[in-house]
Amino acid sequence: MRKLTGYAGLVVGVVGVVMSLYHVFARVTPAAPDSLALRVITLAFSLTLAFLLFPRKAGASPQRIPWIDLALAALSLGCVGYLFANYQYVTTRMPTAEPLSAADMLVGGVGTLLVLEATRRTIGLALPVVALSFIAYGLLGPWLPGGLGHRGLSLEILLDQTYFTTEGIFGIPIGVAGTYVILFIIFGAFLEKSGAGQFFMHFANAIAGGSRGGPGKVAVVSSSLFGTISGSAVANVMVDGWLTIPMMKRTGFKPEAAAAIEAVASTGGQIMPPIMGAAAFVMAEFLGASYAQVMIAAAIPALFYYGALFAAIHFNAIRSGLRGIPRNELPILGHVMRRQGHLFIPLLIIFVLLVQGYTATYAAIISTASVLVLSWVRPESRVTPRRAIEALQDGAFQPVPVAMATAAAGIVLGVILQTGL
Repeated sequence: MRKLTGYAGLVVGVVGVVMSLYHVFARVTPAAPDSLALRVITLAFSLTLAFLLFPRKAGASPQRIPWIDLALAALSLGCVGYLFANYQYVTTRMPTAEPLSAADMLVGGVGTLLVLEATRRTIGLALPVVALSFIAYGLLGPWLPGGLGHRGLSLEILLDQTYFTTEGIFGIPIGVAGTYVILFIIFGAFLEKSGAGQFFMHFANAIAGGSRGGPGKVAVVSSSLFGTISGSAVANVMVDGWLTIPMMKRTGFKPEAAAAIEAVASTGGQIMPPIMGAAAFVMAEFLGASYAQVMIAAAIPALFYYGALFAAIHFNAIRSGLRGIPRNELPILGHVMRRQGHLFIPLLIIFVLLVQGYTATYAAIISTASVLVLSWVRPESRVTPRRAIEALQDGAFQPVPVAMATAAAGIVLGVILQTGL
């Protein structure tokens, strides 16, 4: 992801703040937009940020935005803006029954290609290839053998289903991203800005750092705790890995083992309640179940996951004769809890609200507000206006890969529904 500075950084930062504030506003105002409008707005923000923040080539991180990416961002706004300019027509027509105009075909085709390119930039090539394979399956049905064959979709019907209905790009998955995921990521961003990542690391060091293989166990405990607010393996590694991997190497872990432990521990955050990966929200929506039910069910495999990893590190440390961190280098648990223990409270609030049956959006907004209040208990944890702006930016930038993944997944679902697969 580009680290933009100057005027470009300011503009993109403002877009991020507006995106976060809008999605919060959309969930608290009585005049909330309908589900399709929210999905379209989510895609508009996500496509724009995808082209402004993510370079064409993976690994490249230029400090400026190439003109082609500015053009693609503008084209994205044009394709999405077309839906708003013709909103009544889009929402009242009979999908796949009324023919598309030439302009509809052009916008639908370009919009679909932009989604695939933005998905490639943000999460890699695999999902766009899968989506393109399903598009080919839909178009080539009459020529496929055996049970895979079907009567085939025309390009017009394919684009209609994909871009102009709620059973394609604007289906349930991106609706979940716009309704739930971004609010939980905003909550996690505010909690992280209050110093929760540092608190989790100190807490983990205090309870596990001195035992055999202590740094490895610290990685497990801290990653499981940070996983409760991130739901992202990458974010987990970025917060913990820079500290836990050198600690593990210093106490005798092989470099590849230290990296593997941190990677595996961080990946478990995606099934660690209360905030899990985006798939958990999509699962709840498709099942018609409350998010609390999915969260409680996920707690069982999460405990087994981290328990097994903790045990593996412990027994490997005994076999290899690995030592822990010297006690004089470790924080004291009581001191850590007195100084930073209040940062646990927002997690308890969101968990209790979800278990008591409140909606996920209500729980996320109330818990975010509790972070703002509780952060002022200690000077070092205060979410200042500057930190709040950074949290709002992170709350917009981090969901972009999720939003693009859900949009591309909508293409797959649309083809499945139209072909009867």
